[in-house]
This record gives sequence, structure tokens and C-alpha cells, in this order.
Amino acid sequence: MTIINDQTYIDKILKGDANAYAFLVEKYKTMVYTLALKMVKSREEAEEISQDTFIKAYKNLSKFKGDSKFSTWLYKIAYRNCLDSFKKNKGKYQTDTIDEITIHKIKATEGILEGIERKERAAVINKCMLQLPEDERSILWMFYFEELSLKEIIDITDLSEANVKVKLHRARKRLLSIVKTNVEPELINHYGRK
Repeated sequence: MTIINDQTYIDKILKGDANAYAFLVEKYKTMVYTLALKMVKSREEAEEISQDTFIKAYKNLSKFKGDSKFSTWLYKIAYRNCLDSFKKNKGKYQTDTIDEITIHKIKATEGILEGIERKERAAVINKCMLQLPEDERSILWMFYFEELSLKEIIDITDLSEANVKVKLHRARKRLLSIVKTNVEPELINHYGRK
């Protein structure tokens, strides 16, 4: 039903009804802004990327063939705009490299997180995700929070399936390592004993 609604509005826009585009902007503005914010970590930059995404999508709407969902096509434009922003502001975005960690450490960190209340865990995860490299953070976000399929992520990023899987695996490992080093030591001790 969602795809039919989107296509109905797309058809109206292509026939000259520019006002129909407001429906699509309203429907997807939060999704686009959230992706941009997760990638660039700046509200102003995320707003600019969002606006640019909708302008580009409008100008290129005739190129949307319906091979994927409209939201996937729009996500791809937003993702590319974020990558362009990284290139434009190269020195602004820096991420730390993290050493590889063992499976045992991952399991221990997962056990600790199990004990943290849902709200605390969400705040910790969100803060820690901001420390991931942009590409890994965006792929994790798309997969776990936006619940996009691997195929949709591949379509958006133009990466191979193997590359997306590797990035997901590395991002999970990095995130767990970041969580372990950023969670208060007393919290780790408290929940680690249980």
C-alpha cells in the first residue's frame, strides 16, 4: 500500500503537479534527516543535506524507475550527499581507530549490556555509535534502526553484499569495544557481577 501511495504521488508530480511533492517530503523528511544526522553529527549540516536530498530527488524524479522502493532510492541520494559532505569537509570528520577485540570480550560486553536498563542502554549505544566511522555507523543505523534489508543497503551504498556484511561485522565489534571503554567502570562492575 505504501508503494502504491508513493507511486501515485510520483505520477502526479511527473504530470506537473509540483504540490504533490509535499506529501513525499513530509513522509520521508524524518528518515532522511536522521540518516544525515547519524552520519555527519551536525544538525545544521544534516538539515542542509536533507534539503539538498529532496531537491535532487525532485529534479531527478523522472529517473526513478520503481525497481526499488521510493524510500530506498531517496535514502541512496541522502547517503551520497553525506559522502559528498565528508569529502567537502575532510578535516572536520575524524574517527578513532580501534584495535581488534576477541570474541570473549564481545561476549563479556554483551553480558554487561544485558543488565543495563533499556533507556540507559539506548543512550549509551547512541553516544557510542557517534564514535564509529561514518560508513559503519550509517550501515549499522540502516540495518538495525531503520530495519532495511541487506539488499536495500546494497542498493543505497553501491557496495557488494560481502562488503556490507564485513562492514556490519566490523561495526558491531567496534561498537562493542567503544561501549566497553565508555561505560562507567562502576556500571561494568555492578552489572558484570550479576
